[in-house]
Amino acid sequence: MRLFPRRTLCLTLLALAPTFVSAAEPPTLVVYSARAQQLIEPLFARYTAETGVEIKVLSDSEGALMQRLQAEGKASPADLLITVDAGNLWQAAERNLLQATDSTVLAEHIPAHLRDPDNRWFGLSVRARTLVYASDRVDADTLSTYEALGDDAWKGRLCLRTSQKVYNQSLVAMMMAQQGREATEATLRGWIDNLAATPFANDTQVMEAILAGQCDVGIVNTYYFGRLQSENPDLPLKLFFPNQGDGERGVHVNVSGAGITRHAPHPEAAQALLEWLSADEAQALFASVNQEYPANPDVPMDPQVAAWGDFRQDLINVSEAGRRQVDAVKLMDRVGYR
Repeated sequence: MRLFPRRTLCLTLLALAPTFVSAAEPPTLVVYSARAQQLIEPLFARYTAETGVEIKVLSDSEGALMQRLQAEGKASPADLLITVDAGNLWQAAERNLLQATDSTVLAEHIPAHLRDPDNRWFGLSVRARTLVYASDRVDADTLSTYEALGDDAWKGRLCLRTSQKVYNQSLVAMMMAQQGREATEATLRGWIDNLAATPFANDTQVMEAILAGQCDVGIVNTYYFGRLQSENPDLPLKLFFPNQGDGERGVHVNVSGAGITRHAPHPEAAQALLEWLSADEAQALFASVNQEYPANPDVPMDPQVAAWGDFRQDLINVSEAGRRQVDAVKLMDRVGYR
């Protein structure tokens, strides 16, 4: 478990006890966060400066935070849960750890496919999982869809991240939702046949293998590409956004998002924070600190992200990533995708 102190986000286990304040004082909010510390700290510091509302953060993995919320029950001091991947948000909602939020502000700011149909969580940034390729060895015209990476043309040229990561589980779950189990299984078998190496532990290793000439193409979240590009602007890698043709479903996207906890001590104040996170100023900061896309479509992208080009998203509700995750894992196991 990672705890991090700061004047506005000071945290101790003792401090997580509910805080009693007078009616004239703003409440102190407690946020349980699986999002990296450095990505949310600037946001909460800004919110405190603007509103006077102090925010205490408990940082840990999404699994540990959900277990903690479940164990604490009505005694939980948490007002808000922030985590990555719609699959994790879906699990939190299914475990009855979040409450529905009726907010016209959130409904206006966050597109329907990026939030829970029952309004128990809302996407706050968009993560595109797309193709990356060696720009000095691959003609972009030879790339087209996720499924085409299973064609013979890519035999011995494909690198993938392990199936153990929720990002790939969500990708496969959404493929199953769009094209069915049989067609998805055929795609996965093609990918496995074309692998140049055993699947890697993370997206950065996939790109490093492409740079080393071990393979020519892979599938990564765009912000991992952005981090490498920031370190080396002349990186001989490029992104390709697949499935953009007529009738094709678009690029697989996922979210980092949040929901008000089931037993939040301060639900109104938590809703105010959630609404603020969906608005212009916070959206720009929330997305740009990790080179992601704002969930609010009215907020401009970071210039580096915008330079990667436009694409059409898959508009199926991202909650399907959670709903079909177990089936996706079983399918990946069956085809030998480890």
